[in-house]
Amino acid sequence: MAMNWFPSLGKKASRLASLELFRYLGPSFFITVGFIDPGNWVTNVAAGSQYGYALLWVVTLSTVILILVQHNAAHLGIVTGLCLSEAAAKFFKPWTRRLLLGSAMLACVSTALAEVLGAAIGIQMLTGLPLALGSVLAAGFAAWMLFSKNHQRLERWIIGFVSLIGIAFLCELWLTKLSWAATLSGWVKPVFPPGALPVIMGVLGAVVMPHNIFLHSEVIQSRQWHTQGEATIRKRLDYELYDTLVGMGVGWAINSAMIVMAAAVFFSHGSTVSELPQVTRTLTPLFGRLSSVVFSLGLVFAGLSSSVTAALAGGSVFAGIFHEPYDIGDPHSRAGLLLTLVGALVCILPLADPFTGILWSQVVLSLQLPFTMIPLILLTSSRKVMGAYANSRPNAFSLWLVSGVVIVLNLALLAEMFAG
Repeated sequence: MAMNWFPSLGKKASRLASLELFRYLGPSFFITVGFIDPGNWVTNVAAGSQYGYALLWVVTLSTVILILVQHNAAHLGIVTGLCLSEAAAKFFKPWTRRLLLGSAMLACVSTALAEVLGAAIGIQMLTGLPLALGSVLAAGFAAWMLFSKNHQRLERWIIGFVSLIGIAFLCELWLTKLSWAATLSGWVKPVFPPGALPVIMGVLGAVVMPHNIFLHSEVIQSRQWHTQGEATIRKRLDYELYDTLVGMGVGWAINSAMIVMAAAVFFSHGSTVSELPQVTRTLTPLFGRLSSVVFSLGLVFAGLSSSVTAALAGGSVFAGIFHEPYDIGDPHSRAGLLLTLVGALVCILPLADPFTGILWSQVVLSLQLPFTMIPLILLTSSRKVMGAYANSRPNAFSLWLVSGVVIVLNLALLAEMFAG
């Protein structure tokens, strides 16, 4: 019985009326916070301020890819009880495993760079502390939260506050003079303005984040649903798609709102954003003079929460290299966590332009993405790994198609970089 996602959605649609559905919503929202982080704020504002509404289609495309890939990663965890790093360690040859997980560690470091630096910028806006000191404090806080396991206590508060900032961007759409015609066209009409490819890939890398693919499978597998019998597995597989659609849909709306606001506030007035504090102008209609404080607090909370998840993913990936599941008490998991945060700090300290540094860190994520997507597809399409729940041919084709799109865009970016 090959896994066929889309027909199951149609057959089960009537269940949306049942309150039982809400019992299964959750894991995807943990991932959603990861792609409304400082990296997304930078790439979305750069896209909107430089190219107006023209690059909204990238958010749409990225979200479609994200739904397919995150849903696939969740399936791996539900059926096998293994996260992606564990599955790679178990089923791939040593050189393949090292290539995948080694590049994934670099992606985790690149992710942590954006998160830690974003938090440091928020701290600087609030207190005036230098970015280097703020970065050390943010990285230290993330490490302390994970080593002490306190991140589980603050998780809901952090998600709530960051979500509040996202909702603020959505609310402002009704208060700001913007072009709805250009917005609707931008969502569905692909255009490639001259020089826009780095920003396009930055937006793609900020939405479809490699570390989130590892993290989603880690969150799912930690619940060990595969040990509870076939009925539990099938029910979780049915409802997990709804969870992914809702969570990723919320992320699509918030990311779109950021680009639209930047287009309406900056692009329409011929102003290009070159630093995050400028973005406070987009919140002025709702918060007035307090917009700077509100934005700074949102940036700090977004940076801290996503720094924790980036380090958590780094610990999971590094443990997988040694055929081990993530465990904060295990030395390999601890080493992966520290490598992620210390590696981010090493990259941050010499940065002369934080805004550009965050933007290019997201481009690095896009370049690494095929090295995560292809092994995931191979694993979830294998009957040896997934048994009767292996991807059906239509599902596998969809995944290979979106992987091909990512690869073509990455090749186009590399060609442009070398040509320049």
